[in-house]
Amino acid sequence: MLQNRIFKRFTRNKTSLVGLLLVCFFAFIALFAPVLAPVDNARNPYQMPQSSYAIEPQTPSASHWFGTTEQQYDLYYGVVWGARLAFKIGITVTFFAFLIGLLVGSAAAYFGGKTDEVIMRLTDVVFAVPSLVLAMVIAAMLGPDIKNMMIALTAVAWPSYARLVRGDILSVKQRDFVTAARALGAGGPRIMLRHILPNSIYPSVVVASLDIGYIVLTAASLSFLGLGAQPGTADWGQLIAMARNWVLGTSGNTLAYWHTVFIPGGAIFFFVLGWNLLGDAFRDILDPRQG
Repeated sequence: MLQNRIFKRFTRNKTSLVGLLLVCFFAFIALFAPVLAPVDNARNPYQMPQSSYAIEPQTPSASHWFGTTEQQYDLYYGVVWGARLAFKIGITVTFFAFLIGLLVGSAAAYFGGKTDEVIMRLTDVVFAVPSLVLAMVIAAMLGPDIKNMMIALTAVAWPSYARLVRGDILSVKQRDFVTAARALGAGGPRIMLRHILPNSIYPSVVVASLDIGYIVLTAASLSFLGLGAQPGTADWGQLIAMARNWVLGTSGNTLAYWHTVFIPGGAIFFFVLGWNLLGDAFRDILDPRQG
């Protein structure tokens, strides 16, 4: 049965199971964030609680399990609610980038001719600029804010889906089952929606699963540069930005403030790793060449 074949392909690669466990672990943290770290500010749950305005970070203790950042923001709260924000950014940006790319790529492949040429040249213009640089420019123009950062990331992410969908559609259009559908009198839109598109999106789904981790990593980079989350927001990139003045520790102890770097950095690392490993699992499941 199909379900047994999918399960067999998924369990064949043990690293994919590790990826699933990591993603489920962070999903659990994100889902139960209000329980794990009760909200301090009901109007903005992503605002980290601040015990004082002292500059020097405090090491982990009973009152602050992961310690504090500079200006005494609670690091535990930031990591827990940062997981929810990471899912929000990663899934939202990937969904809209995938949707835009799907519509644009389908239009290019379906209409062809000048329409295809114009659309592909537009995607080439976007590809000509490094994605991080272009996202920085857009985010700087819109202003530092989570929503503006998500708009910037979506604006640079959709062309890869458009090009991928277009290429797959052009390939599927030449297959025998599409020719048979035309011979039976099916119209163009019906063939596109019922036969071509469903058989063309699987590579894009795999790319989307891999992109979630990359989007979160890029969002953290923008926040680190001051182009994403506002100061005090439970954002992993913001937490890393708060730790940059304390990376070297003190003259007598280079690991004096290790928690300000390793804890949020580890959260980003394992989150991205989980999605990358899970993306490999999707590739194995959806790739028809796999036995």
